[in-house]
Amino acid sequence: MKSPRRGMCAAILFLEAIALGLTTPVMITVADVSAGVAVPIGVGLCVLCIVLSGMLRRPWAYGAGHLVQIAAVGIGFVVPMMFLVGGLFAILWFTAYWLGMKIEREQAAAYAAYDAEQAAGS
Repeated sequence: MKSPRRGMCAAILFLEAIALGLTTPVMITVADVSAGVAVPIGVGLCVLCIVLSGMLRRPWAYGAGHLVQIAAVGIGFVVPMMFLVGGLFAILWFTAYWLGMKIEREQAAAYAAYDAEQAAGS
């Protein structure tokens, strides 16, 4: 069975990768951050999001995803608009995580009820 939490969180991380990758030229041109600092931060977080979106089969990857949300909001100290953009992605991430967990619990309960019904009927 495919995990709804994994699918939703992976989609958020992938979209966030685009936004974080685009912060690199903004940091360089608008915030006057040196390319030596901006590229590892912007591109590094972009690549991290893409890698994590594929690693969500492992429980630790969700914790790393939580840390990415903190880092995305933290870029707001350099590019103030990232407080808003990073905050929106953090809300989307935590909503996807929470809803995914809720759906997985409900599916597990439904399968357990079905199995109990089938066992009682035999």
